[in-house]
Amino acid sequence: MPVDAATALAAAPDSRRIAWGPRDVQLYHLALGAGVPATDPRELRYTLESRLHVLPAFATVAGGGPPGVIRALSVPGVDVDLARVLHAGQSLTVHRPIPLHATVTATSRVTAVHDKGTAALLALRTETADDGGPLWTEEAHVHLRGEGGWGGDRGPSGRPAPPAGPPDEVVERPVREDQALLYRLTGDRNPLHADPDFAARAGFARPVLHGLCTYGMALKAAVDTVLGADVTRVRSYTTRFAGVVYPGETLRVRLWRREGRIRMAATAVERDDAPVLADTVVEHG
Repeated sequence: MPVDAATALAAAPDSRRIAWGPRDVQLYHLALGAGVPATDPRELRYTLESRLHVLPAFATVAGGGPPGVIRALSVPGVDVDLARVLHAGQSLTVHRPIPLHATVTATSRVTAVHDKGTAALLALRTETADDGGPLWTEEAHVHLRGEGGWGGDRGPSGRPAPPAGPPDEVVERPVREDQALLYRLTGDRNPLHADPDFAARAGFARPVLHGLCTYGMALKAAVDTVLGADVTRVRSYTTRFAGVVYPGETLRVRLWRREGRIRMAATAVERDDAPVLADTVVEHG
């Protein structure tokens, strides 16, 4: 069996030093579609050095290395073809505002391996800290197609009830034809997002947008619409990837305001509002 749950769970944590600066932050924001309109004061908070703030979802690309969904495949006990891997979900807890430049230690380990029958679901948690203490905790949930069925724990199956009533806000964001190519420059070089032949082998009609790009776009929509473009108000952000976005489509984000919380759902407009992000929650101060 390519996935050895016991070995993956017993593997020693992987620690690495990563660093970033304002240029990396600006590239990430531009890869999410920031800067339109270019002179909008709120957009300048994402693009102009003298006004720059860090959207917390930057944590998923900080340091420019591969994302958790790729790093999970190098864990002992995991030997899976990349074409059989899907990003199932992502969570982020922000302990302090992310600085514009820093050198930090990121420590990752597998915290769960669940047997879903036709697939395995692996959770890779990363704790990131600088000399001042913890900065953020993130967890990537990785769906490994065809790797289940060994009789292991299925894990939790409950999902939160969908938000009641119509959304308080609806935001639409265009996805550029070249957006996946730009987002790859942040460090995620998975060929699924650029190579038509690889995408076909993975079961897609053409290359798809990175799930983490959609994740960042949706958080930016929530921050700009509900939180007054104040990125420091975000405390945590979690989502389940319910489908894909193709470059050139339009992302529709529905937002429900709650006390200290934003519920969200994202869909692809051109495919009859096909679900993209579900069970999505932003906790804020």
